Amino acid sequence: MFLVQPFFEVSSLLSPIMHASAKEFFHRLLETPSPSGFEEPVQRVVREYAAGFADEVTTDVHGNVIICCNPGSPRRIMFAGHADQIGLIVSYINDEGFIYTNTIGGWDPQQLIGQRMTIHTKAGPIPAVIARKAIHLLDEEDRKKVVKAKELWLDIGSKDKNESIATVQIGDPVTLELGVQAMGNDLVNSPGMDDKAGLWVAVEAARRAMQKSLSVSVYAVATVQEEIGLRGAKTSAYGIDPEVGIAIDVTHATDCPTIDKTQEGDVKLGKGPVIFRGPNMNPTVVERLQAAARDGDIPIQMAACGRASPTDASVMQLTRSGIAAGLVSIPNRYMHSPVEMISYQDIDHAAELLARFAANIEPDANFTPQ
Repeated sequence: MFLVQPFFEVSSLLSPIMHASAKEFFHRLLETPSPSGFEEPVQRVVREYAAGFADEVTTDVHGNVIICCNPGSPRRIMFAGHADQIGLIVSYINDEGFIYTNTIGGWDPQQLIGQRMTIHTKAGPIPAVIARKAIHLLDEEDRKKVVKAKELWLDIGSKDKNESIATVQIGDPVTLELGVQAMGNDLVNSPGMDDKAGLWVAVEAARRAMQKSLSVSVYAVATVQEEIGLRGAKTSAYGIDPEVGIAIDVTHATDCPTIDKTQEGDVKLGKGPVIFRGPNMNPTVVERLQAAARDGDIPIQMAACGRASPTDASVMQLTRSGIAAGLVSIPNRYMHSPVEMISYQDIDHAAELLARFAANIEPDANFTPQ
């Protein structure tokens, strides 16, 4: 439907485990638009990469891409990383050619002010900006107001409505300007780390699992529409019918100012993936993830969630007669912002953790709580 922005290389040190081609795949994911409901471009990237190692790569009617390694085993496990990102959708174009939108997913509108955006049209990407009147023109009351999303508009430089509608249609998706920026200490920031980081881990874990001895079938799924209700995980899990389902998502890194560690936990960038405990997580899955970390000398962090998590793990747990669910998360600073920041080391270690978890499942493994 719309064109993929070109990939550009970002120079930074490779982490000890991550292969150059896997890192390039990660960057391509981040630089490819995928608002919920418009995931086709990034799913093409996933299919192309997975075709190089998987036994089967299929796409279901919902748009989930399903990567299968070692098919045919009566025991199936599923890794789910959602392909979609938050975005906007064009809802109205006024007579002056300014474009108004609705949100796709959960936005803090303050994050949008002053951003470069991209409208993804049939003819290709159209650059746009979101701003507000200059500080010089704001009166005292204006300066106190919290801007609402419906008060913001996109400016593409059109003279009038006719010029705008010549390229932009109602229903076109919009993203922040996409791009990857390397940081110090093997960190990296980009829009869409939620959940391109988890998507990469799911795919890379399946690739690494293929290099090990497996007694189970491993399904890595690039799920769709997580940001608007965990929709793709629900349909794909129903179709696959796995015994174990692990969601790979991001979680809030709390190693920056203003975050309450007493409620959100002590989660640091670069200290390893986060394994969650709580009612959404099968205790045997949690224990086996911890054991895989010990066996592979993989750093991990622990966190708690006392309810159904707002991730694909929630719907997987309730699919059919029930799935042994788990949640592995990547620490992420500044979630749902233009500068979501993660550690290359954390995604590397998460992929290795899940590959080992899959390889360690014996033919008689029992995930029923005792």
